[in-house]
Amino acid sequence: MRKRTIVTVSIIAGVVLLGGTAAVAGPIIYRDLVVGEADAAPSVTAAPSPDAATEVADLTGSWTVTDGSFAGYRVDEVLNDTDVTVTGRTEKVTGSLEVEGLTLTAAEFTVDVASIATDSANRDDYFRDTALRASQFPTATFELTGPVAAAETPAIGEVQHLTATGDLTIAGVTKPVTVEFDAVLNGSDGQVAGSIPVTFADFGVEAPNLGFVSVEPDGFVEFSLEIAPA
Repeated sequence: MRKRTIVTVSIIAGVVLLGGTAAVAGPIIYRDLVVGEADAAPSVTAAPSPDAATEVADLTGSWTVTDGSFAGYRVDEVLNDTDVTVTGRTEKVTGSLEVEGLTLTAAEFTVDVASIATDSANRDDYFRDTALRASQFPTATFELTGPVAAAETPAIGEVQHLTATGDLTIAGVTKPVTVEFDAVLNGSDGQVAGSIPVTFADFGVEAPNLGFVSVEPDGFVEFSLEIAPA
């Protein structure tokens, strides 16, 4: 389930609680040494089995999210014209998919927002308690609202780029979204990875601006999901 499958708003934590560090250390030191390099954007890994059949006969049935999946957010802080990218992630993701032939007919995913973590415990605490109010809204969810049809029968190890529409719920607010994602089959299992662009204000979250540090008003929910037949 790329600015927060799902959890985008933790920006506020970094601004309020790490802003003082940024002002003292300077933008380059803050970006490179305090925050560090952001995690790479999620992508699928094509690893075809040498003895597997090239084409898949039928994908029809129920699929489930398995171990190795993660979801989270990506957002930019701006300190004195220097962009600082922050990513937060959690592996506490659950979900299911329904497939008929070459068409994804239903899908829903749930993310435990309280477990999303960045490089800073202070940022994470603010994100959970103040921004997302995780005690009141402990999960973020995505639910598919329209079918997604593959253009052709997938081959093992072949990456397909797809677009889906669905309802994203964050902090109790539900908005329609469009999702760009890649999908690949590796033997009997598969992987989907992608991102959802979000605007914080749409979910009732105002990106703060403290003068020396500001947060971009838009971000991404990111996800990488390992899936297997249920």
